[in-house]
Amino acid sequence: MPAIEFDTQRLRLRQWRRADYEPLADLNADPKVMEYFPSIQDRKSSEIAVEKWQAEIAERGWGLWAVERRDTAEFIGFVGLHVPSGPLPFMPCVEIGWRLATAHWGKGFASEAAAGALQVGFERLQIPEIVSFTTILNRKSRAVMTRIGMRDTGVTFQHPQVPLKSPLRQHCLFLLTRDQWRELPGRAIVAPAFPDVKSAAG
Repeated sequence: MPAIEFDTQRLRLRQWRRADYEPLADLNADPKVMEYFPSIQDRKSSEIAVEKWQAEIAERGWGLWAVERRDTAEFIGFVGLHVPSGPLPFMPCVEIGWRLATAHWGKGFASEAAAGALQVGFERLQIPEIVSFTTILNRKSRAVMTRIGMRDTGVTFQHPQVPLKSPLRQHCLFLLTRDQWRELPGRAIVAPAFPDVKSAAG
């Protein structure tokens, strides 16, 4: 399947480029960005991750997309759809996730890009349900989940990839079905119609 790239009102979600590797590594090494992860990522592990995401988008057309601002073409992080690895209690599933550089927090970019990714997932890919999860301490991500219409399932679980004694280990699970998404009254406001959703060679 050709790689999907698309625009929202202010952002472009696209395939990864080599020029993205360095700013992504800087983002992944920022303790503030990685506050709710077990550790920061070094440059090598960041590069391995982005190469994997790039290959997944090239192979199946979708994944964790690089995000840039349309007004400046500046790389600001990643947002997208992902098939988690590891023995999570609700597998198999498709999750939506995001990570943005701190300079771009507080502008609604995460919600805008995530709402666009939901639209692609439900309309173009016909995914029946999409989940999102984070440590229960991460109020900012939980707020984004709520803004894009995801429902708190009330389910909590111990994330197997987080150390046993870490305060970050207990996670909460949010979920949205395609039918629920279609009924969201504000989805066209959060994710403005973008007729330029397109396929592009990876």
